[in-house]
Amino acid sequence: MTKLNHQLIVLSGAGMSAESGISTFRDSNGMWEQFDITKVASVSGWQENPTLVHEFYNLRRRQLSEVTPNTAHQLLAALEEKIPVQIITQNVDDLHERAGSTRVLHLHGELRKVRSTGNPSYIADWEGDLTLDDRCPQGYPLRPHIVWFGEEVPKMGSAMAAMKHATHVFIIGTSLQVYPAAGLISYAPKDAAVWYIDPNPAVSPELAIRENLTILPTSATAGVADAMAQLLASI
Repeated sequence: MTKLNHQLIVLSGAGMSAESGISTFRDSNGMWEQFDITKVASVSGWQENPTLVHEFYNLRRRQLSEVTPNTAHQLLAALEEKIPVQIITQNVDDLHERAGSTRVLHLHGELRKVRSTGNPSYIADWEGDLTLDDRCPQGYPLRPHIVWFGEEVPKMGSAMAAMKHATHVFIIGTSLQVYPAAGLISYAPKDAAVWYIDPNPAVSPELAIRENLTILPTSATAGVADAMAQLLASI
């Protein structure tokens, strides 16, 4: 088969960026421990204390400027030379793009973008801190371009459509326990080969029924290298 007969879908989560130094929800320390997540990642939290929300995302944006893509990001970018790769990430960082991946779909928004609170179509790149004084051209306050808890995930439809064309799937650094992202694997064809890469894998019901499942209980870097070797050997 030619490479056009294959399609790799990568579902990446917080564990994908952990080796770059970005804290995950499961870490016992780091900035997540400094904030009540319900206060900084929800519409009610934004309405109650937007200054606190800005403080949280400004800290994350600063941290992002200090880290670089890790080997796992770079391996996936290089894999585009061998097979079409579509990345669907729950991460809001831009490490996939900075590593060179060209097809990246962010389910939960992007840390280096902002959007208008009064004009949802206005989305802009943003590098520095964001404050209550920052406004869109129409004069509305700007907010982080992040999908908060309880909000609709606008790109779920695109993600589900992409999954239907998968011949191979890498699941990296995510437990796939939180919906709606947890249900994405159900849209992959039954014969798609699936590799689940996580140091502490938690097999969801949707994963448990997959017939062609390989579990790699290791880091993103080691797991991606191993899964890539197996994938390329199979095609």
